[in-house]
Amino acid sequence: MLHLLSQLPLQAAVIERIGSGDDVVLMDGAVCAALAGHSGNDLLRQLLTQSCKVYALQEMLLVHGVELQRLLAGVESVDYTGLVELTVRNPVIHSWC
Repeated sequence: MLHLLSQLPLQAAVIERIGSGDDVVLMDGAVCAALAGHSGNDLLRQLLTQSCKVYALQEMLLVHGVELQRLLAGVESVDYTGLVELTVRNPVIHSWC
């Protein structure tokens, strides 16, 4: 399943609903949670320990001034082409706003 997270702060109740091995894309303001040292890092680490793949939308990282080298370890950037590939690979998509 693909989960699209777009708002800060990240909510523990939402993170708990994401299954092991799911793909997660941080969009809009949620990309800031991927910045190393951000208060949302613990929730993202929880996903990473569940074998989830966590991505931050590259274009939103640029908009919010988050440099790739400052991303939390394990979080990958993804462009719009990669996002489309994730939607093809995951026919079930849940958007959390």
